[in-house]
Amino acid sequence: MNDTSTTRHDSALHRAKHPRTPLAGPYGHPFHAMLITIPIGAWTASIVFDILALVTDDESFAVGATWLIGIGLVGAVLAAVFGLLDLSNLAAGTKARRTGLAHLALNTAAMVLFLVSLLIRLGEPEEPSVWGFVVSVIAFLIVGASGFLGGELAYRFGVRVADEGTQARAYEGAGRRG
Repeated sequence: MNDTSTTRHDSALHRAKHPRTPLAGPYGHPFHAMLITIPIGAWTASIVFDILALVTDDESFAVGATWLIGIGLVGAVLAAVFGLLDLSNLAAGTKARRTGLAHLALNTAAMVLFLVSLLIRLGEPEEPSVWGFVVSVIAFLIVGASGFLGGELAYRFGVRVADEGTQARAYEGAGRRG
């Protein structure tokens, strides 16, 4: 790499680690990473409730699964807003940007499928829905693939993760007793 491309690379890497705006969360604490727990938790619980509704024929689990999918969709929209702020800081033409776009596409597909599942259920929310369950499972698998890409962004590419200098300061004095 020549000096110009090294500088450009360092600048893109530095920019990806810092929030575009304070609204995205402070340095080292992106709100997107915190908010994704809402849809993932709600959708995981909805799958469990669906299984219980189908096995026990208990309408309360069917209603609960429907509510959980709706809660997950609201949480996903909130997480997406903050994810877009982080994505907008990734330099065009980089592997990190391409991975971020794939992460966005998979999340969008999952959200659409969860919305379809919700609409299927709204016709008879008290009845266990086999089709609603099948669509939710497919959407949930897509969320898993997207989560893998999100992990790549954070843990492999260091997007919105503290830079190495900040990390190194946490280990100063390592090896000394005391």
